[in-house]
Amino acid sequence: MSSPRTPDARASVAWLRRFGRTTPGVLSIIAVAVAVACVITGIVCSAQLGGRIAGKDRVLDQSEPFAFAAQNLYAALSAADAAAATGFLSGGVELPQVRARYQQALADASSALADVTAGTGDAETRTAVADISAQLNAYTGLVESARANNRQGFPIGAAYLREASSLMQDGLLPGAEKVFTGSLAGVEQGQDSISALPTLSLVLLFLVLVAIVIGSLIAARRTNRVFNLGLVAAAGAVLLAMVWILGVTRLAAGDIAESRVDGTDRFEHLAQARILAQQVRTEETLQLIARGDITSSEESVDAGFDDLTAMLSQGPETAAAGLESWQASHRGSVQSYLGGDYPAAVDLTVGGAPTSSAAHFTAVEDGLRDEIAQTRDTMRDRVSAAGAWLAWSPTGTLVLMVLAAAAALVGLWPRLKEFL
Repeated sequence: MSSPRTPDARASVAWLRRFGRTTPGVLSIIAVAVAVACVITGIVCSAQLGGRIAGKDRVLDQSEPFAFAAQNLYAALSAADAAAATGFLSGGVELPQVRARYQQALADASSALADVTAGTGDAETRTAVADISAQLNAYTGLVESARANNRQGFPIGAAYLREASSLMQDGLLPGAEKVFTGSLAGVEQGQDSISALPTLSLVLLFLVLVAIVIGSLIAARRTNRVFNLGLVAAAGAVLLAMVWILGVTRLAAGDIAESRVDGTDRFEHLAQARILAQQVRTEETLQLIARGDITSSEESVDAGFDDLTAMLSQGPETAAAGLESWQASHRGSVQSYLGGDYPAAVDLTVGGAPTSSAAHFTAVEDGLRDEIAQTRDTMRDRVSAAGAWLAWSPTGTLVLMVLAAAAALVGLWPRLKEFL
């Protein structure tokens, strides 16, 4: 039995070329081209919009918690330094609440450091976090040496504390600030990825629409019919997909803009104010520990108070009111110190009275911390709202483009049957 003849490839190609020049061939090419273009565009649009939703999840689950932990790390380190100085001024045996405040600050710093370590994604940040961890151990050792010597009345305790504070101010805090700045940049990049216009998707949709229009004109010339309902429906589906994408993207961008103004920008502003307040508090206590000329340090404290006043001009009100009282208490402490009444100056600075600098600083710190928490909630709510606008976009766009492909095929099939 002879084997079946294999088709001649060149003859097949020639037949396809002849068929492609016929009206049914042209209609078939239009139908297939439009359908394939619609499906591919739908897949691309769905993937790009899905990337926006994934970006929202990264902001809420990774970038924002990392930034919050980095801010907490800086604040806890500053609080530990201020508490250590306050404890030293308290005398040989510091008050239990002062000691507890220092230990709590260290615990908060350790917790924030663990959170930052877990959220670290790049080598540079990991190196900075490792340096902070190593320096924190050295810092606590210096503080304990200062505390032990202070309890025995040895003057060298002040030198240990100044060295510890120098390590904090020159090593730990700059490293923490670097991590915090980088984490905020990550949040802002995530916000940009959510609100950015999906240019590729829109360009592809426009090209598909152009292809449908061209295909409609060719089909009209070949079949002597002005409109093909299938291609009209396909064009409508593509237009609807474009409007949907533009609409939800603009709505999401509006929520992201609010998350920046009322969230990220405000969060950064308040965090910087909190950091500055901790620095002023540390400087305020260190100048009494030094027991020397306070002219230079007082200029630094006054400059810090001025900057804080400007930063808190728009609230929160509790922190602004606490700052005003804190300044008044500090002025009283300086007057006592310059008048030779060192115990009174110390009492006004670290004493437990409601009129002391310690009490007013706590009011400033609490007000800023609470406002930061509210600002964080606002930012997360707005980012979540932006993601909600985009939630059904990947599926909806893909469905619309599949329907457009189906409409093109269904609409051109009756015209093909006329020639088959």
